[in-house]
Amino acid sequence: MSAGCLALNASFEPLTMVPVRRALRLLLDGKAEMIETDADRLIRSERLSIPHPAVIRLTRFIHVPRKFRRQVTNTFLFARDRYTCQFCGRKQSALRGRESLTRDHLIPLSRGGLNVWTNVVTACSPCNTRKANRLPSEIGMHPLVMPFEPHFVQLAWAVRRLTPAQAKYIEIFYGRATLEDLKSIDSTRIAG
Repeated sequence: MSAGCLALNASFEPLTMVPVRRALRLLLDGKAEMIETDADRLIRSERLSIPHPAVIRLTRFIHVPRKFRRQVTNTFLFARDRYTCQFCGRKQSALRGRESLTRDHLIPLSRGGLNVWTNVVTACSPCNTRKANRLPSEIGMHPLVMPFEPHFVQLAWAVRRLTPAQAKYIEIFYGRATLEDLKSIDSTRIAG
């Protein structure tokens, strides 16, 4: 079950996940309306009994800049690379003991590389240690997929678990292909 509530813009564009307490505050203040509920759960107070919100829609349109750029974080990097080492192909679930996924800079920072989407890949700790501060061409370690800057929708939703009711709005607004891409990232993280 999702701990959060999907907040839609007045245009039904998915904005973000909000904590249920925030969703309730928006509903009670008249700043949002309930679109979907979790029928099996109720939120009770001394005077009220409200269905647990799953999806709310803001009553006023909020402008979201389209040139939104997300900083490179390991959470988003690993989701972009589907929790897979880009050098050996091992998934996070196949790593042993103290091995873990790490961030590798194709052009190392020590050699003038930048911490930007097109210069970073997910690497398991043994591959990252082996590559060290060398270029891929110097050691013969080339990424399986060349790094790219993901679309903001992929970044915003790739690391969130969506209920079927919430996923419906991602599909309506961004299309089935985007929803399937997000589902494949989530299944890669879980199943490995």
